Amino acid sequence: MPVSSPFDYDVAIVGAGPAGAACALALRHSGLRVALLDKARFPRDKVCGDAIPGQAFKALRQLDPAFVEALWQLQPRDDVRDSRLVAPSGTSLTLQWTLPSFNSPRETFDAALLALVRQHSATEILENTGLKTLQIEPDHARLTTTEGREITAQLVIGCDGANSAVGRKLLPAPLDRAHHCAGVRAYYENVGGASSGTTEFFLSSDYLAGYVWLFPVGGGRYNVGLGMLAEIVSQHKVDLKETLTRVLATHPELAGRFAQARALGPIVGFGLPLGGGRVRSISGRRFMLCGDAASLIDPLQGHGIDTAIQSGILAGTQAAACFAKQDFSAELMREYDARVADKIGRKLAQSYRLMRFLSNKAWLVNAAVRLARVPGLKPWVQRAIG
Repeated sequence: MPVSSPFDYDVAIVGAGPAGAACALALRHSGLRVALLDKARFPRDKVCGDAIPGQAFKALRQLDPAFVEALWQLQPRDDVRDSRLVAPSGTSLTLQWTLPSFNSPRETFDAALLALVRQHSATEILENTGLKTLQIEPDHARLTTTEGREITAQLVIGCDGANSAVGRKLLPAPLDRAHHCAGVRAYYENVGGASSGTTEFFLSSDYLAGYVWLFPVGGGRYNVGLGMLAEIVSQHKVDLKETLTRVLATHPELAGRFAQARALGPIVGFGLPLGGGRVRSISGRRFMLCGDAASLIDPLQGHGIDTAIQSGILAGTQAAACFAKQDFSAELMREYDARVADKIGRKLAQSYRLMRFLSNKAWLVNAAVRLARVPGLKPWVQRAIG
């Protein structure tokens, strides 16, 4: 890298959620001048299931165990030990998780992750800074913010979520409802029969290409939601907010538990770009996409914070390699695509195939849950669903 540069930054990361923060942390010892932009000011709410998978902490621990230790001090949070899966028949199965994980509202978790960036790196964090335009020039990228500021950098990394502005401008693609999930979420308190440390999933023949979830997030609050494959929502004109309200009032396993529950806010919607679909590029000359912007949501379980952090770290590694070689070509960027495909994409493809296979087979889901209750067969089921 030259001693002096005519550009404002070496790397501009757009989006300060888990992917962007992890990327900035991965670059903390690189010597590069890094800007981390986000349209919001933190802490800010992010509509999500609020589950932080154990793989997310495993990836962060490889950067620095102190990062994980700091995050485990968060409040509110609920340390997750097991998950309860309720089949369409009503039969339930409880699975124990091997990697430590917790649930915490994204407002809390994302702000804590960004605080680690402030504490452990020289990254310049630009909050309340949305992206308006983006152009890739021969020797740099030119960004214009919603406030009219112009920023130049040699490399752009898009970590700006499911509706990524970077992705729309550089890799526009039509919505593929077969690889997209629509979801709604609300917070409740005073939910009957809910246990700290246990996440719950409820399947029904009405929405097998998705599920209802009930996740404790600490402080007596519960994240309750419904996710469904977007093509099913479109084909059957499903009103997800109405469906969730109706399910909580009528589902045999849930109606009594929500009789005295109190909603802490409105039901709000969000989109989940699923991984495991057709192979698509997530990089090009002078740019990469990470996390939800790269469609890395697990199709079976619906989580994406772990893959966001993993891809952010991989993008940071690739960025350092680009500057070492002074090569920002699309050809070199394909190394990033290949690493994401190898470390993340293969598992997502397996999850997608399994989700589609089970999506119209309530009888098979019921049978699998019954079989898993047979001694010795539960580990096989747990491996199958990840």
